[in-house]
Amino acid sequence: MPTVNPWSNVADHPECRPVMSPAETPPPTPSAPQSPEAAAGGGNQMLKLLLEAGPLLVFFLTNAWFGLITGTAAFVVVTVASLIASKLLMGRIPVMPLVGGVFVILFGGLTVLLDDEIFIKIKPTIVNLLFAGILAAGLVSGRHFLKLVFDGAFHLTERGWTLLTVRWTGFFVVLAIINEVVWRSFSSDTWVSFKVFGILPLTLAFSFAQIPLLLRYKVEDAPEERGT
Repeated sequence: MPTVNPWSNVADHPECRPVMSPAETPPPTPSAPQSPEAAAGGGNQMLKLLLEAGPLLVFFLTNAWFGLITGTAAFVVVTVASLIASKLLMGRIPVMPLVGGVFVILFGGLTVLLDDEIFIKIKPTIVNLLFAGILAAGLVSGRHFLKLVFDGAFHLTERGWTLLTVRWTGFFVVLAIINEVVWRSFSSDTWVSFKVFGILPLTLAFSFAQIPLLLRYKVEDAPEERGT
């Protein structure tokens, strides 16, 4: 008859298990710290908005006080300052503000030098058609130039990038048409008001309207991009 060891299950009792010393206790796994880029993301977006909207506000106020030619001269100066500030504060100049700034300097300079308002008025038309043409050429060649514009802010499937590119291309064409209608049909003051308080809100509204598409076609970052 086998004998039963009365102490065989004692070691399994919770009160009889050995207690680890503090030195032997494994430290809790720390949560991954938020990257400086992610922590500063909101601040960078606000800074970018201020740098882009600031020259437009100066343009509007100077035009209201001194007229379109003087307003255009101020617009050029503040745009140059904004590009420099963007480089100093963020370490880089985003693609679209850079291209837009170059055209402001070019067409604004022609407006001031030739004392002709038409150059600054047709600038939005030319810039928007240029953006539309570049995006359309990218679609034809199988490249998504919006990836450069958004600079890795999000990642989409190929179909997602294609649909987003088609929408932005159409939006730029619509903006060009609206600009032509406004500057040809209304006064200079009305056109300036539209440029400052119309184009930017329309662009922001259109951007927010693309959120469902971004969520639908979003893909996860590669493991090495998420960090370890």
